[in-house]
Amino acid sequence: MTPSPGDRVRVEHAAVTDEGVLMPSSDEDHLVLKLEGGYNVGVDRADASVEVLEGGARDVGDETDDGDASAVEFDDDLPTIALISTGGTIASTVDYRTGAVTARFDAEDVLRAVPDLAGRANYRGRVVANILSENMDPAIWTELAEAVREEVANGADGVVVMHGTDTMQYSASALSFVLDTPVPVVFTGSQRSADRPSSDNVMNAVCAVEAAKADCAEVMVCMHGTPSDDYCALHRGTRVRKNHTSRRDAFETVGAEPLGRVDYGTDEADIAVSFREGREYARRGERDLDVAPDLVEDVELVKFTPGMDPAALEYLDGKSGVVIEGTGLGHVHTDLIPRFEELVADGTTVVMTSQCLEGRVCDRVYDTGRDLLDAGVVEAGDTLPGTAKVKLMWALANAADPADAMGRDLAGELTEESKPWV
Repeated sequence: MTPSPGDRVRVEHAAVTDEGVLMPSSDEDHLVLKLEGGYNVGVDRADASVEVLEGGARDVGDETDDGDASAVEFDDDLPTIALISTGGTIASTVDYRTGAVTARFDAEDVLRAVPDLAGRANYRGRVVANILSENMDPAIWTELAEAVREEVANGADGVVVMHGTDTMQYSASALSFVLDTPVPVVFTGSQRSADRPSSDNVMNAVCAVEAAKADCAEVMVCMHGTPSDDYCALHRGTRVRKNHTSRRDAFETVGAEPLGRVDYGTDEADIAVSFREGREYARRGERDLDVAPDLVEDVELVKFTPGMDPAALEYLDGKSGVVIEGTGLGHVHTDLIPRFEELVADGTTVVMTSQCLEGRVCDRVYDTGRDLLDAGVVEAGDTLPGTAKVKLMWALANAADPADAMGRDLAGELTEESKPWV
């Protein structure tokens, strides 16, 4: 019997015998074996003798003719969840030649690598990209939005997007503006690869699937809510930020509480999705499926720092849009204001956000802010800087008045300003 990923095998190599589950490998020269203790080992195939002790429990279907989609056997009693892979750590493995983590799994590999997904839904899998998330770009956002639209139009009851964590917040924001969805669209990823005992990939994937079966028909990010394996938080796609480089609970909702959570127990019956009482969100089936995928790509996000040379901003000439990460209520050095005024005069939409994690910009309090408003800079309220960049890319392509759109809430990115009673 030819061994396949998911099989329980005995491997003899270099006078050593190991037993465990055969994992997908990043190359043809090595076997990857998950041992009972949770650790993985790499073995040179040329020096190994492999005996299959037990066949894998899952039967993943064949690829389609175009090679980018896969499926598992369907159960009429289960909902259908589309798994869309863009790469990243949740869909990665260790390259045993170099020791580096490499994004090489496709959606079919993820189904094999996370057997806990079995029995929760019917799955359709497709690969939009196979990249580490630092290589994400707006063109792939457009492909991703179209892939989600196709899956929902073809009957998917929910969509899970597997994505690298470093730029997940940008992609979740992009789909929040580009896509009107009648079903949940849930981004998830992994801070630590499947080869590590502390990997969060299984729990995040399972919780994301459960969220995709739930009632909140918005774009969400599903990641660990604490360092432990107790629950995943469900963050609105336009209000989430990665706030830690490596912790499993790196993602936080800024300026509010998460939309909900998925409690993760040791038994399938213990896994439960709940949404925070009092939080408004779009319900399943409330909106018609629609995509407005056009984005203006020449938008820059500029972080102001003390001592910044005005000449450093010369590269902004001719840009369609600029988002500033200002200090405090939305300020920059007085010497920079004429530069932004020039950009506005030349037709660039210039938007102000704040470097602060909480609160909103208000350029009517101090002289610097008033001068920025006089220069034509647009306030973005409490919109996160990264979200503001993506929103401006969308607004420039789709809104009749992009500056006006930046001051209005379109996808939960901007909280209403509280005003005193008069």
